[in-house]
Amino acid sequence: MLKVYDLKCCYRKNPIGIGERSPEFSWKIDSDQRNVLQLSYRIQTSRSDSFEEVLWDSGVVESDRSIHVDYAGPELESRTRYFYRVRIEDNRKEESDWSVSAWFETGLLDSGEWQAEFISADREEQPAYSPACPYFRKSFAVTGKIASARAYVTCLGLYELRLNGQKVGNYFLTPGWTDYRKRLQYQTYDITSLLKPGTNAVGVILGNGWYKGPVAGWEEHPTEKYGARTALLSEIHITYQDGRHQVIATDESWKTSLGPILKSEIYDGEQYDAEKEMENWDCADYNDSRWNSVYPVKVGKDILVAQENIPVMQAETILPVKLFKTPQGDSVLDFGQNMVGWVRFRVKGPKGSRVVLQHAEVLDSTGNFYTENLRSAKQVVEYVLKGSGEEIFEPHFTYQGFRYVRVAEYPGEIKLENFEGVVLHSGMEKTGDFACSEELVNKLQHNILWGQKGNFVDIPTDCPQRDERLGWTGDAQIFARTACYNMDTALFFKKWLRDLKADQLPDGQVPFVVPQVMKDTDYSSSGWGDAAVICPWQIYLCYGDQKVLEEQYLSMKGWVEYIRSQANHNLWDTGFHFGDWLALDKTNGSRFNGLLGHEDKQDNYFGATPNDYVSTAFYAYSVSLLAKAAGVLGRKGEQAEYTALHQDIIKSFRYEYFTRSGRLAVHTQTAHVLALMFDLVEEKYVGRTVKELLSMLEDNFWHLDTGFLGTPYLCHVLSRYGHPEAAYRLLMQTDYPSWLYQVTKGATTVWEHWDGLKPDGSFWSADMNSFNHYAYGSIGSWLYQVAAGIEIDENQPGYKHIIIRPTPDKTFSWVNAEHETPYGTVSIKWKIRDGKFRLELLVPHNTTATVVLPDADLAGLTMEPQASQVKAAEGQIVVECGSGRWNYCCNFTK
Repeated sequence: MLKVYDLKCCYRKNPIGIGERSPEFSWKIDSDQRNVLQLSYRIQTSRSDSFEEVLWDSGVVESDRSIHVDYAGPELESRTRYFYRVRIEDNRKEESDWSVSAWFETGLLDSGEWQAEFISADREEQPAYSPACPYFRKSFAVTGKIASARAYVTCLGLYELRLNGQKVGNYFLTPGWTDYRKRLQYQTYDITSLLKPGTNAVGVILGNGWYKGPVAGWEEHPTEKYGARTALLSEIHITYQDGRHQVIATDESWKTSLGPILKSEIYDGEQYDAEKEMENWDCADYNDSRWNSVYPVKVGKDILVAQENIPVMQAETILPVKLFKTPQGDSVLDFGQNMVGWVRFRVKGPKGSRVVLQHAEVLDSTGNFYTENLRSAKQVVEYVLKGSGEEIFEPHFTYQGFRYVRVAEYPGEIKLENFEGVVLHSGMEKTGDFACSEELVNKLQHNILWGQKGNFVDIPTDCPQRDERLGWTGDAQIFARTACYNMDTALFFKKWLRDLKADQLPDGQVPFVVPQVMKDTDYSSSGWGDAAVICPWQIYLCYGDQKVLEEQYLSMKGWVEYIRSQANHNLWDTGFHFGDWLALDKTNGSRFNGLLGHEDKQDNYFGATPNDYVSTAFYAYSVSLLAKAAGVLGRKGEQAEYTALHQDIIKSFRYEYFTRSGRLAVHTQTAHVLALMFDLVEEKYVGRTVKELLSMLEDNFWHLDTGFLGTPYLCHVLSRYGHPEAAYRLLMQTDYPSWLYQVTKGATTVWEHWDGLKPDGSFWSADMNSFNHYAYGSIGSWLYQVAAGIEIDENQPGYKHIIIRPTPDKTFSWVNAEHETPYGTVSIKWKIRDGKFRLELLVPHNTTATVVLPDADLAGLTMEPQASQVKAAEGQIVVECGSGRWNYCCNFTK
């Protein structure tokens, strides 16, 4: 039976408050048949779920497209819910029934529609910096039966929305982090069920957040990066059943007061005095006569945009696994997992007694609580009890990166059951899973996923614990493909790429971090700025979303043109670059030019591969991707221009870095990896270059010494050029430096340094030593793409055509992997037993797959069911198949 399910609008199920004027629809197909392809679709929209009056009917559209189908009906109205449904016909001429209807609801589509004004607790003149969090409230009357009610809210700072004594929604750290001078997201809440007849009250708490609070930029005064006054903008719309409409908007009639949150900062934690609580302050019967007046703030509303990604949410909770005493006598909770969020706790005690929690990632070599790697970040939560029975508390506008919690103060006996870790990250569905016969590798995959959870907190941060937590562009592009396998990151990256575009300079320069909070000169390192090109291309490939290329094309082009303006004879040999950051192949150290404030200290931050080499290689890569993007978008002239430029760069690269006999003159692993990965090696010299890379690995006892830019591609290059056994050998190393070394040392996330914790138990320098840093977790893409064999065909992106190319090796006796594509689940299970390679495959409907079975021959091949297109070539079998479940078995000859 043919069925349409999992309808989404703009990547979301039944989204509320969208800002798109031409939203796009996607759906998945279920059938009990194989080889199912969609031949046509029909979409209807209506203002009611009965569809008695159809607003737009696409008619029967002959197309196999089932993702990113644009709405093409009448102009949408603000604050309106629209229902939609889909039916299809497949290649067997079977027609589905209408799908279960889904809906989307628009927000305020025009900034001129806002009736509210920004209000602040501070006067217009710049106040002295205060960490205390102001509270706002407003009473209002509900005068009839409600049909629907919505709240549209944002702020300069961070906010928590409350209504009639309850927190509204499961969003945290809203409105998120953008350059608030250019872009400010607002959130929409359905508050219909929270209102009651008669008097109601709305309350909002504001925190300083990234807007006003301390933000690392390595400057003397890191506070008030965007402004000196936090401010609130809120608008409640009530629609009554009799057709009346009521608006409660922020204006000078609101009241404000300070409350129990004395301090709540991103890095430092929270101080909360429950003795100062104002009971029922967010309820209708509260007397606010002693509260203060608010002050209007002039802020242009043209910067307002509807929520673009899924906000930060409480994703799960973790219970501590152990309470123990350190050698120094500290009481410490071990949560068993390096996580990001905060601790929720229960406590009973006398009035004025305190709970003080300190957070850390690791213990030192003697088993004591270790916080030096946090630098100036305090990560401390302090709570003063009010003394009225059991009290439950969790912080508001901060988050911590931790596994261990030192309970510095706590009245009474410390019991495990009184504490739980609340995991925070941006709302992203888990879409991938990888497991194999080697448990250490499974733990590595676990660590990669948890590193992503901990660092995808509205933006892709480098680390979640020290006084940094910035959106480093290099880290993001390195990890993008792995991220897309693990979780649905489409909206997450699309929002962040808009931030990147907003912070890009007119000449095309891209900042080191996005949002840009560093110095005005901190722009345009190769490998970092290339995120402007690499990330949109990866999102396009993984989700088949051409709009991301359309939106980002001028940004992509701007970056390439900036490099072109700086290059000499097609070689980018100017400017500051991070290079192959934290590589291990430079033994003498390098001066970091004061960027981290260590002007007089030499550390091994920079790799040995020359910056001009790395920069030119990435220049070539970005130009090649820009040419492809131009082709996708139908910009044929620019496609030809950048294709020609790419060839010119390759020619200059080869002239500069290869000898006449074909030897690569830069003798580092990373140099060879980049040249091979980016197709910069002349065909006749590829074999020699691969051989030299293998020789360097062998000389290094089959260990890597690559950094941030070489590591992501190392195993891919080895596999691509016929040496998967070398890739597996690198992967399975357990001593330093290797991926599994960290696992053997008890890591539960990926580290910033290969030797963050050294074999002797000592630490890398505390100046820069994160134990939750996802960059080296980029090996995850190799696990999914090569070991398991789930590949994208870039000519049919978004997994419309899937390439199944497992790379079995005796290292693994079995691999199970699956990924939820835009079309449905692709699943692959392979195992090696008794000289046979067996593969179980699930291909989602409305897609096709090419299955490549390596080291196999037709004589030993069995298939269930039989496929019509099978051929053997160059020691492998190639099978073309459609959707459904397939089983293959062949001789394993390797």
